[in-house]
Amino acid sequence: MPKSRIRKKADYTPPPSSKQATTIKLNSRAWVAPVMLAMFLIGLAWIVVFYVTDGSLPIDQLNNWNIVVGFGFIAAGFGVSTQWK
Repeated sequence: MPKSRIRKKADYTPPPSSKQATTIKLNSRAWVAPVMLAMFLIGLAWIVVFYVTDGSLPIDQLNNWNIVVGFGFIAAGFGVSTQWK
């Protein structure tokens, strides 16, 4: 049986472009990681200070709501983390 001819395809070459390729940074998200870590640390510090001072600090009038404030900072840190790309 005769061998079939192999078709040779030309390699793709993109058309020449008159514009130079530039990378445009549309969304600068460099602020996300520092803000996220800061919120986590503030929330953790708030809760630790509340427990170490037996509830007299950071804000005495809030009593046990200081824990909610600390977890609020931590939750805000998680909210900021959704912006990280």
